[in-house]
Order: sequence, then structure tokens, then C-alpha cells
Amino acid sequence: MERYVLSVLVENHAGVLSRVSGLFSRRGYNIDSLTVGETYNPGQSRMTIVVRGDEYILEQIEKQLSKLVEVISIKHCAPSETVVREMALIKVCASGASRIGVIETANIFRAHIVDVAVDSVVVEVTGSEDKIASLIRLLDPYGIKELVRTGLTAMGRGEGVLE
Repeated sequence: MERYVLSVLVENHAGVLSRVSGLFSRRGYNIDSLTVGETYNPGQSRMTIVVRGDEYILEQIEKQLSKLVEVISIKHCAPSETVVREMALIKVCASGASRIGVIETANIFRAHIVDVAVDSVVVEVTGSEDKIASLIRLLDPYGIKELVRTGLTAMGRGEGVLE
């Protein structure tokens, strides 16, 4: 099963997210990741949807999405033509001597310490899924208290625009 990243431009109003996610659930398609945000145009939002399947499933998803009135455009994001990033916040046990190890590990990944408490720190990291997974693996021995990931977001490389 291939992994596909879709960039879907939609009208920005109530109920659109529900209709898009309902379309997936009614047809038995799983969403691996879904992020939504307003674009430079406040009347439009960009959905980045990650799905798994074969080319037939991808084609069916695109056909079904295009039937929704609120959908303006759909673009399959080819890896070579797209910048894809994710962000994670990781709360790690870090007291005494272990704090230095956590900070050094975060620095190796160009992550930032965004909160410090007596017995923990919160690390913010942005990058590819692999980069984030590697950092999580290295921080795990210290004790991860909490983890939140945003899901993928994508943008066309160079002069190209995902519209």
C-alpha cells in the first residue's frame, strides 16, 4: 500500500471538515493524517490529507472529493515536487543530570526547548516524519511524559503552487 499526500483547497466555512472526513469514513478509507488551516485568502482553507492505498483507491478518493461543492481543487503531492513537514511537542522527564542529555539531544536535531519545569522540559521539533521519529526514539529512554504531533503539511517546491 502506497502513501499519498493530497492538498485540497476548500471553501472556509462551517461543516466542510465534517463533510470531507465523513466522505472517507462512509467509504471505509482511513486518514493517516489530516491538517487544516486558513490560506492567505480568508475565504479558503488548505487541507493536507495523508492516505494509504493503491492508485485505484487514490483515484476514487479524488473523484469523491471533487463531487463536494466546497472543494475548489485537489492536488496529489509528488514527493519530488513538494516540501512536507510536521511539528511535534514532546514533554520529557528531565531533572538533574538527565536534563543536559535531553537538551544536547534536542540540539542535535535543531529542536527547541520551549518550556522548562522542575522535572521536565518540552521540546519542539519541526521536520520530516523520519526526523521526528528518530528524535522520539532518542528521547524515549529519558521518559516521555506526553507527545503531540501536528500531522503533515505540504507546499509545492519552487515556483509551483498547489492550487
